[in-house]
Amino acid sequence: MRTLAPLIVLAPVAALAQPAAPAPALRTLTLEEAVRTARTRHPDIRNASAQTEEARARVDQARAPLLPQLTGRAAYQRTELQNNNSGVVPVGGTSGTTGTTGTISVGANLWQASVGATQLVWDFGQTRARIHAAEHAVSAQDASGRATLHQVVLGVRTFYFAARADKALVQVAQETLQNQLRHLDQVVAFVQVGTRAEIDAVSQRTAVASARLALIRAENTYATARSQLNQAMGTPGTTDFDVADDSLAAVAGEDGALDAALQIAYAARPELRAFSEQRRSEEEIVASTRAQYWPSVSLSGTASEAGDALASLGWGLVGGVNLTWPLFQGGLTRAQVREAEWAAIAIDAQTESLRQSVRVELESALLAVRGAKSEIDAAQEALANAREQLRLAEGRYQTGAGSIIELGDAQVTVTQASAQKVQADFDLATARAQLLHALGRDS
Repeated sequence: MRTLAPLIVLAPVAALAQPAAPAPALRTLTLEEAVRTARTRHPDIRNASAQTEEARARVDQARAPLLPQLTGRAAYQRTELQNNNSGVVPVGGTSGTTGTTGTISVGANLWQASVGATQLVWDFGQTRARIHAAEHAVSAQDASGRATLHQVVLGVRTFYFAARADKALVQVAQETLQNQLRHLDQVVAFVQVGTRAEIDAVSQRTAVASARLALIRAENTYATARSQLNQAMGTPGTTDFDVADDSLAAVAGEDGALDAALQIAYAARPELRAFSEQRRSEEEIVASTRAQYWPSVSLSGTASEAGDALASLGWGLVGGVNLTWPLFQGGLTRAQVREAEWAAIAIDAQTESLRQSVRVELESALLAVRGAKSEIDAAQEALANAREQLRLAEGRYQTGAGSIIELGDAQVTVTQASAQKVQADFDLATARAQLLHALGRDS
């Protein structure tokens, strides 16, 4: 390895900076487009919509008993009867001779067609309560669907900002590599004229190689982030796009008091609305189940045509009033009432737990926004100072007052400060996304 050192030092710097073939231009994906794609393509949103339609179908099922119930029936029946006859039949004209015993078969046909109708008249509100319970279940499912939408939007925004940060880190890595290559040109020139030792060139070439490695890793990380963003949008597409430098504007109330924001969140969060509607649905289920203690009244009628031959059928009409009263079912109704009552109590407990979670989530989001704002100010100041430090280190190295170590340390400081600025921007963007979600808002 020692014999290669002079060759490494004197190798042309241009060989380390060969321009790559220009990459094809990528389309730009905006944050708004990413959210819009998720709204229409994400499977969780489609699933939530399907469940809402299922709930609406159950409302129609609950309403069905209030409409007339019609039943048609057609039947053909064949009956075979066998009768045994025994008697005394003269044989050969001789009186007193015992006769034979025989069997007589008789057949009959029955053709019948009928149409019957029943109409529920009164069931002490049992069916009406079921309908109301199903309607509240639709509202609860619709609110759950909106909660799913908000969660998907939060995921898209989070992964979008992560991809944006990774893209910025690629730019930081590219800038670092260009600076290191520029420094290498200067160092090699000094080594060639004898004002600097060869170890400076070797050290700088190591820094260039490290910068190339950091750029490769940053590009791979950015590609992975775009793939994760695709998944968050619910699309199996390729990653041949660049994210724009989009962000979120300041959220109304992000600098305000927690209590005021909490009231907004309690009123807007769809998860709380879903629990409220589920609670009302359980109340209706309790009312419907209790109504099973009482009878139900219905009207019935049947029109039929029957006979032993298709050419000779006769008409008949039957009508009546039916009273159905489940007098004893082994305690089934009482157990169902208890089940519905305890289900309502469980929903109350879940609602209280969710309200506490909303408070913590909202408080955390507010603190994160305020902290990220402070981070950005500090990161901007640190980056400005780091760049000034690098400028001074470059000047000192050119005049011979500084060392290659000082120059390298200054470049590392700039790279770290740039990465910290990217992290601060990411923290603020994601904190605002979390705050919008905590407030139950899309924008």
